[in-house]
Amino acid sequence: MYFQRTANLIIICLFGLSGILPGQKIYLSPSGSDSNPGTIDKPLASLPAARDIARIIRAENPQHPVEIIALEGEYIMFQPLVLDLADAGTDVSPVVFKAEEGAKVIFRGGVQVTGFEKVNDSLWRAFVPQVAYYDSYFEQLYVNGRRAKRAKSPNNGFYYVRGVEETIAEKGDGRVPPVAIQKVLVDSSDASDIAGFTDKDYEDALVVFYHNWDNTRKRILGYSKEQPAFFIAGEGMKPWNPINSKSRWLIENYRSALDAPGEWYLDRSGYLYYIPLPGETIQNTVIHAPILKEFIRINGESPDKPVSNIRFENLIFEVAGYRTPSAGNEPAQAASNIGAVITLDYARNIIFSGCEITHTGLYAFWLRRGCSNCKICHSYIHDLGGGGVKIGETTLRTTVNEITNNITVDNNIITDGGHIFPCAVGIIIFHACDNKLTHNEISNLRYSGISVGWVWGYAYSPSKRNIVRFNHIHHLGWGELCDMGGVYTLGASEGTIVSDNLIHHVYSYDYGGWGLYTDEGSYGITMENNLVYACKNSGFHQHYGKENIIRNNIFALNIRAQLQATRIEEHRSIFFTNNIIYFDKGTLLSSNWHKFNLLCDYNCYYDTRTKDVRFADKSFSEWQKEGKDLHSIVADPQFADPLNFDFRIKNRAVLKKIKFRPFDYSQAGVYGDEEWKKLAKLNPELALKFNERVERLENKQGF
Repeated sequence: MYFQRTANLIIICLFGLSGILPGQKIYLSPSGSDSNPGTIDKPLASLPAARDIARIIRAENPQHPVEIIALEGEYIMFQPLVLDLADAGTDVSPVVFKAEEGAKVIFRGGVQVTGFEKVNDSLWRAFVPQVAYYDSYFEQLYVNGRRAKRAKSPNNGFYYVRGVEETIAEKGDGRVPPVAIQKVLVDSSDASDIAGFTDKDYEDALVVFYHNWDNTRKRILGYSKEQPAFFIAGEGMKPWNPINSKSRWLIENYRSALDAPGEWYLDRSGYLYYIPLPGETIQNTVIHAPILKEFIRINGESPDKPVSNIRFENLIFEVAGYRTPSAGNEPAQAASNIGAVITLDYARNIIFSGCEITHTGLYAFWLRRGCSNCKICHSYIHDLGGGGVKIGETTLRTTVNEITNNITVDNNIITDGGHIFPCAVGIIIFHACDNKLTHNEISNLRYSGISVGWVWGYAYSPSKRNIVRFNHIHHLGWGELCDMGGVYTLGASEGTIVSDNLIHHVYSYDYGGWGLYTDEGSYGITMENNLVYACKNSGFHQHYGKENIIRNNIFALNIRAQLQATRIEEHRSIFFTNNIIYFDKGTLLSSNWHKFNLLCDYNCYYDTRTKDVRFADKSFSEWQKEGKDLHSIVADPQFADPLNFDFRIKNRAVLKKIKFRPFDYSQAGVYGDEEWKKLAKLNPELALKFNERVERLENKQGF
């Protein structure tokens, strides 16, 4: 790196700056060279080289913007782009990394794997010398622009844990022992492959557990045929969410699991095996393997020394990987400890606009420590190992200017995530305040769509005044994890508003497929003008919290119940007013809603099956005699076509009686040209698969 930078300095001295200075433009081309000066006629080849020249230009002329313009084509990234204080722009002279007007520019953190040959008609292989000789093992593979499946068993669905016996090796002082061994009891038929494992299989095979809202990923240490059982080790299990007889598991990455079209397996010898899909030939198939785990790091030094005023426009970043540590991954809610391919610390006025992030092993973005006034907009974020965007830290800072704030995530498509970490979230705010999450399309995830807050209970939380508006959040869960919501909140959140969102088709494995979910200690939140339908357990659920305002929402056609509440507390938990609740199956109330300290009034309830709407064990008149819903009504709102999810209201008298303010839920989701809106729509075949899975699970037929 030192010699490359020296070469760039010499080149600039030889050519002079006259070719660059007038427009302050630096050019990149796939056919360029990093020994060039970066002019349109002699472009560079890499982002780091362009960054180095930009530093020199700005040192001489900081008053003018610098544009780094990538010409059409595909670029291989051999190292991440790392930016620090030397790369910062100013409010009037930003640094801009962008694609040439109208050009498709791809920065790829991986290389094409070539040299495939047929082992037989249904199996190919290629030798990858970097794996054999340089420890460049990889765990993701992308085939013709899609993520290929690592060989696993079972090919569909899960195996089931029969029980777990844990031996604590070191107890420690905390709630979780630092060292323990778990014996996982399983059915012998499910573990038949493990019984025949070689030493190589034990080295690379990975067992993945699904337990409530978490995933645990571990190597297998050994197998006992007598039980039968296999052994894993690491930290002790978390007492609040251990692996137990309700958990499921699958196992991936061993040779004998390679048995289905689209699967692949990488041997440590360097041979990559792939079973092609119908129609794939060696000639028409392009396969990429990741060499990088991240694309961009922006590293400021402190709140007073941030990296600022940098923009990225209309660039595609694709193909990055993740390698599982030898000890595996301990469970972490929302995959909170997993990094991102683009990470910002102490950054201000950084904008990503019109970009695409895809084929990753991690989250896409993490605006982590001390970030402010940054924006991610109009970007396509998909095929993710983790989730979409993380905002703030999981560590609680006491210094205000260390806390990330005023981040805008607007008009993005975030879809198809959780491929490596199913418990990842579409957008999650940890300890951060005054952020705006607006007009995003969030779909096809295995866990929650949006999560806000990172304190359990009523302790201090800095996550205040966050705005979640006009998002379209749907087709989450897929019956794989539990305890999820379309919008999920935690802790004291005064001033937080969740409004004008369209949330539907949230389906959990067991409990907890909710539309709006105020979890432990959620406080001071207003949820209004949301349409929530087709969620598993209920449209709204509060575990426990206080003084949350739930008003002017429509909760319709949810599967098990419409409204749910769990922990009973003395204080006023909920203000529930001016809502429409419409259902044709399940119950109106679930758990302890009827026992909660809540103010409920001016609501409309309607059960299409009967005029006798039941409030737990009470009739409507009995419910009112307890002082609840004194001005509420039981009436048909006359939705336009509820079975086809058209919830426009025709009964104007209902609106007047409950003081309901109509809202236009069609405004939720992305905005812009028709092509962008079309891209956001879920594939009808995928929606059909979701519905089929829900039907099977509701009928207890499993996967």
